[in-house]
Amino acid sequence: MAFIQHILLFKKLSFKKLINALSVYLSYHTSRRKGINKHKGFPISISIEPTTSCNLRCPECPSGTRSFTRPIGMLQQEFFEKIINQLADNLIYLTFYFQGEPYLNPAFLTMVTIAHQKKIFTSTSTNAHYLTDENAKATIKSGLDRLIISIDGTTQETYEQYRVGGDLSKVIEGTKNIIKWKKQLGSKTPYIVFQFLVVKPNEHQLTQVKQLANELGINELKFKTAQVYNYENGNNLIPENEKYARYKKGMDGKWKIKNELLNHCWRMWSSCVITWDGKIVPCCFDKDAQHQLGSLHETSFLEIWNSNNYNNFRNSVLKSRKEIDICANCSEGTKVWA
Repeated sequence: MAFIQHILLFKKLSFKKLINALSVYLSYHTSRRKGINKHKGFPISISIEPTTSCNLRCPECPSGTRSFTRPIGMLQQEFFEKIINQLADNLIYLTFYFQGEPYLNPAFLTMVTIAHQKKIFTSTSTNAHYLTDENAKATIKSGLDRLIISIDGTTQETYEQYRVGGDLSKVIEGTKNIIKWKKQLGSKTPYIVFQFLVVKPNEHQLTQVKQLANELGINELKFKTAQVYNYENGNNLIPENEKYARYKKGMDGKWKIKNELLNHCWRMWSSCVITWDGKIVPCCFDKDAQHQLGSLHETSFLEIWNSNNYNNFRNSVLKSRKEIDICANCSEGTKVWA
């Protein structure tokens, strides 16, 4: 995270948030050392899902392939306010994203404003097709702190190979709208990140996307490795450049994740994901919410966060993380092969 974002985060802190963060940090490291869950504190970061809907059809995304086995829908503002009121005193970072395109939720920016007013650092990820001039101006006024824009190609031909149904010109136009209104309104936020998901069809454009980011005045360019579901026998999305691949071909001809899973995970102590309909799941790798730890329509957040169900899951991570299916593609808490 760039220095400017550290400053933005620092401004959101309170003494209570710092004490909570310290409690979470110490309990995590105590749990790692002893090999048994000793969890304390509230989450310092959460992700909440504005919607499961998306305008694109990206091949490795449940929203894109329309393949969810869980309910689909949109987060309601009233329900969001109920959730955030339970968390605001301790929460530092809020990501408005899990699956779907956030800007498809009509109340999305209103919810950002609510979180901003409660002094929570806010972030979202978008395919930028809805960053019209009007939405761009409203985004700046909402107080959004960090905006991740997915740009997975520098030509339409390359871009649409992964962002199926997408229009690169809309992404560029939307980015320019955001930058224009930041300048006109004299705002330092949102901090704009170009996120380039490196896959085989676009890996030849790494240099070009750097040039494009510089030309537009983007704050940061991030190259992200792609998660694919069926990789054992190879996958046409795995890039040839090993630096940007999560997978490596073994001596037996089978592909496997490059990293060795270690029995710990900071996310299990510091954060969680809340689906649009109030289900709490361990992290963003549980896209179909198969490991539901509770429902906020039935129970308070604190009860779920400190429940036996949640603590048993944390213990399972400490005991044998490789046996948890959603961890198979994760790079959190891993050891890279030599």
